[in-house]
Amino acid sequence: MSDPANRSSDPTGSDDKPRRGELRIYFGSAPGVGKTFAMLAEARRRAERGTDVVVGFVETHGRDKTAVLLDGLEIVPRQYLAHRGRQFSEMDVDAVLVRRPEVVLVDELAHTNVPGSRNDKRWQDVEELLEAGIDVLSTVNVQHLESLNDVVERITGVVQHETVPDQLVRDAEQIELVDITPEALRRRLAHGNVYPAHKIDAALGNYFRVGNLTALRELALLWVADQVDVALQRYRAEQRITDTWETRERVVVSITGGPESESLIRRARRVATRAGAELLILHVLRGDGLAGAPPGAMARYRQLAEDVGATLHTVVGDDVPTALLDFARGVNATQLVLGTSRRSRVARLFEEGIGATVVRRSGSIDVHMVTHGETKRASWLRLGRSPLSGFRQLLGWVTALLLPGAATAVGLLLRGSITMSTDLVDYFLATVLVALIGGVGPAVAAAVLSAGLLNFFFTPPLYSLTVAEGENVVTLVVMVVVAVMVALVVDSAARRAEQAARARTEAALLASYARTVLTSPRPLPRLLEKVRENFGLSSVALLERQHGAWRRVECVGPRPCDEPDEADVDVPVTSEVHLALRGKALAAADQRVLEAAAGQALLALRQQRLATQTAEAQRRVEATELRTALLSAVGHDLRTPLTSIKAAVGSLRDAELTLSAEDTAELLATVEESVDRLTGLVDNLLDSSRLATGAVHPVLRQVGYYEVVAKALSGIDGRSAVLVDVDERLPPVLADVGLLERVIANVVDNALRHGCPGSEGQRNESVVAVRASAHADHVELRVVDRGRGLPKRAGEAMFAPFQRLGDRDATSGVGLGLSVAKGFTEAMGGTIEAEDTPGGGLTVVISLPAYRAEAR
Repeated sequence: MSDPANRSSDPTGSDDKPRRGELRIYFGSAPGVGKTFAMLAEARRRAERGTDVVVGFVETHGRDKTAVLLDGLEIVPRQYLAHRGRQFSEMDVDAVLVRRPEVVLVDELAHTNVPGSRNDKRWQDVEELLEAGIDVLSTVNVQHLESLNDVVERITGVVQHETVPDQLVRDAEQIELVDITPEALRRRLAHGNVYPAHKIDAALGNYFRVGNLTALRELALLWVADQVDVALQRYRAEQRITDTWETRERVVVSITGGPESESLIRRARRVATRAGAELLILHVLRGDGLAGAPPGAMARYRQLAEDVGATLHTVVGDDVPTALLDFARGVNATQLVLGTSRRSRVARLFEEGIGATVVRRSGSIDVHMVTHGETKRASWLRLGRSPLSGFRQLLGWVTALLLPGAATAVGLLLRGSITMSTDLVDYFLATVLVALIGGVGPAVAAAVLSAGLLNFFFTPPLYSLTVAEGENVVTLVVMVVVAVMVALVVDSAARRAEQAARARTEAALLASYARTVLTSPRPLPRLLEKVRENFGLSSVALLERQHGAWRRVECVGPRPCDEPDEADVDVPVTSEVHLALRGKALAAADQRVLEAAAGQALLALRQQRLATQTAEAQRRVEATELRTALLSAVGHDLRTPLTSIKAAVGSLRDAELTLSAEDTAELLATVEESVDRLTGLVDNLLDSSRLATGAVHPVLRQVGYYEVVAKALSGIDGRSAVLVDVDERLPPVLADVGLLERVIANVVDNALRHGCPGSEGQRNESVVAVRASAHADHVELRVVDRGRGLPKRAGEAMFAPFQRLGDRDATSGVGLGLSVAKGFTEAMGGTIEAEDTPGGGLTVVISLPAYRAEAR
């Protein structure tokens, strides 16, 4: 069969293919947001402007407002196909190609065609229309995107079998987001503008829950935002714009492929997460092949990038800062993460380094400089045990060679103008300067070298190392002594500065530990984790001796110690409590901080136990309050019906009263009503007591909601005001018949008392609806009223014992009905929840597992 899409539109027989049509997609988060409505409105606007528009396929789903927009638009007749004994209609692609309009409307892009159609999927039909040069308007929901299909399934619990490739939607010339708030969509659904009436309750309680709709809406917004960002990047590239536009947070981390790269990536991931930003990992390859990553390293970092949800990029450039900044500006990055330099301090004297260059030239891009373990290895200039820095020691050795030589040069040049005493002062000055710069080692070397040069060039006999006079020996010795003394002072000052810095570090650690104990909700494990991090340990455990044996109170890290003898470092807190550290031996200088940390751990332990005791005391207080509330409620609610009974019986027994038959019947009815109230009160109290003691043992069997609802309503006054809409064909549930009957009776009775407009505490003749629907492996019973509903965040409180939310008198019961209903439902493995009724009121949802024959 020849393909019309490949035929020339030129009547002369030219082989030129027609231009490809443009695709415009109306994108939504869920059914009912108004995608088809928006598409039809756009079609009518184009038709009014003279564009040739036809309807290839539009599904109204019985929505009157959508159907009205079809009036006046040309509709291409559908083709009808038989499948499994039924007739189905699909878009007639051949008819549209023959009609060849400018624009065609094709609804539901992800739809799967009936077997026997031209293509398996409707999006394949659309591809043919586009290839034929026809512009297409279509609709799709976020749950139908192939890449998000599994995400939507986890959110909604519904498997979407109809999907469309993401690339097809991305390639659309225009994507228009049709958005509506979850609350507005639920109202639209409740008013019957989305689904037929018999599907509304099930939809509201399942797929169209507020949480589901909120998550789907966020998915749709983020996906469209990504497409907008792609379009922005394309525009910036076309217009050659290199300035950063802070439209979206984007973090770039530069790695060298060295050992520090992994820690840089993880740190950058945390930075990006806090900023809600996209993370890009960049590796700059030198054009000359130098400074490359070790073999196999980039494969590891590529896998790590995938694990943390980042993308790995590689660029080539001789000038690394320029290549890095060009890439960052090219992707419109807002933040850069770099590792601190591994180059020596001397090397940085001649070249500022990549980090400093990037910071200086970054402009509006924020730069984070991250320290790492490899920085310490670069400080190879740290010599001996001197407290001075490696750079100062190296500079000291350099000046130990240069300054005595300079003093010698000056003496030789000015030999006829200055005396030996001046030469001696020059050498002393050189030695002192070296001592101030480099410490003891370079100072001694400078003193010895100065003494030798002074003796060789300026002390008779000249140009000989022989010392002829004793005073010259004294001079040389004094020079060395002065050099050592000055150097010792310098070393001492440097050591004091190092000690001060260490003291500041210890103070910061101790403050951090104290803050953790005071502010953390779980201070002990958090404190131990901080100790482990601060000292680079594998595990930290707090041990306590009880009844002669050691017990781990709390621990962090792998392989924690069970006894103090197993620890690499054991820090006693008391004779019965020890802090056991494993991982490496620590310096004695760290002992003071560890002892303080151990003391804080003991405080955290005591605080934790005190919190447990406080919670137990609070529980006892709440139990006391519960008993007090019970006595108060029972005292009143027992007294009221008993008073009515006593008054009625007293009147009946009074021989002096002449009562008519009507009066006698009314008094007897009062007695009967009061006895019923007492019976209900006692039943609820007994049920509540059974629940509190765990004495409820349901006998689960197959039962249908329809039969149980009928039994439950038979004993409720005002049952004529209840509208029951429970289909007998619904799957049965696994429940205890007696408990389920009590649950339904209590919930319906509560709805009749409080869920209808009218006087407080009185039954109202307005309708309370009882409906049921199946969803996945559960069957839900919904008791819907049109009353005042509940205040926000009061849903859980209404199921608490002795709660009569909204009551203005004390005649409506003890407030145990819904509490008992919740306890019985949960005992049967179900749930009971309260939610707002769209349009006003309260809906209580009882959900129980559907009965399965294999579960017996």
